[in-house]
This record gives sequence, structure tokens and C-alpha cells, in this order.
Amino acid sequence: MSVSLPLAPDKDCQSCSRLVEFRNLHRANHPDWHNAPVPPFGDNSSPLLIVGMAPGLKGANKTGRPFTGDYAGDLLYSTLKTFGLARGDYEKTTDDSLELVNCRLTNAVKCVPPQNKLIGAEVKACQIYLRDEIDKMANLKVILALGVLAHGAVLSVFGERKSLYKFGHQAIHHLTNGLVLVNSYHCSRYNTNTGRLTEPMFHNVFRDIEKLTDS
Repeated sequence: MSVSLPLAPDKDCQSCSRLVEFRNLHRANHPDWHNAPVPPFGDNSSPLLIVGMAPGLKGANKTGRPFTGDYAGDLLYSTLKTFGLARGDYEKTTDDSLELVNCRLTNAVKCVPPQNKLIGAEVKACQIYLRDEIDKMANLKVILALGVLAHGAVLSVFGERKSLYKFGHQAIHHLTNGLVLVNSYHCSRYNTNTGRLTEPMFHNVFRDIEKLTDS
């Protein structure tokens, strides 16, 4: 059974003026989109939490579900299904039959940023929500950080010294609180198109996670 729901920003959160301005622009241009902070997806009793950077403009910002509607979701959800961490059909909408299994998805920052770029104050402003999400996951064992920003955000939540935990694809970090932080390059279209991240590389990360969550 799930524990209590974590804190979440209001749909009209005003904490970050730059993100508010960008959100209002797209609310005017695309009133049928989600255009609000994107909540986590998956049960908070799960042993695995996957942390991305922020919603994609035409992905989660449009659909209201992490990694749903853009290329990053294509690779992520197919991989989760391969490793038994998701079931059902992923159809890039929130009314598909996709369900997560022993896995939860979230982002370090809940609102879409202009040009897919964040500033430090925005990451810090959302830290309270990421911290509470993690605190509410009573069975959490492993956190997968997709990219450098998510990696740093997780370390900041725990007050860890970032110099002791260098980001690296397929790196495994045993944190002082007993949790394990795993790194992967982000499953973005740019990273896959340039060959920085391939499907076999991504699958190798999840093979490591299988071992860590089973231990």
C-alpha cells in the first residue's frame, strides 16, 4: 500500500518567474496542453525512483505525465517494459494502458524551462518537492539520475558533497544514507542521435539496477 502523498507545487506555482512566464505563454498558445507542474508517475511504495531534469515542452508539459509524448519516453518506457518495470501499451498519452511496476518517475524541476535549460535557482526552488517525494518512498533502494542535473539535484537533497560522487554513465554511488545513486546519460533524442547513449548502453544500466534492487 502507498504511503501518504508527497508535497506538490500548485498548478499556478509562482516560485520561478522565468518558468511562470514561459508557462503562461504556452497556456495562451496551447490552452489544451497541461502547462503546469508535472506530478510524479508510479507508486511511491516502489524500490526504484528515476529522476529526470524537467518536463519536455511537447512531452510532459503537453501531456501531464513524465516522459510522455516525446522521444525520451520512447526509449525509457520500452526499456522499462523490457526489464519488467512497466506493463501495458505506451501510446504517448495519459489515457493509454501503461502502468509502472516497482518503479516511479519524477523530475528534479516540475515545470518546463525555455530552451530546455534550467538555472540553479529553479533547481533549488523545486528541491523541497523532490526531497519530500524521496522521503515518502518507504521502500526506496535505488535512485537513477538521468543526466548531470538530476544527479546534482539528488545529491543536494541529501546534503552530499558533490565532489565525492562524480557523474558518469553507468556509475554506481553508495550514499551515506544507505541509498544507491545510479547514473545514466539522459535518454533524450540528442543523446541517442549523436550516439552518446545507445539502447544497449541504457539496458546495461538497468541490468545493474536489477541486481541492486534484488539485493
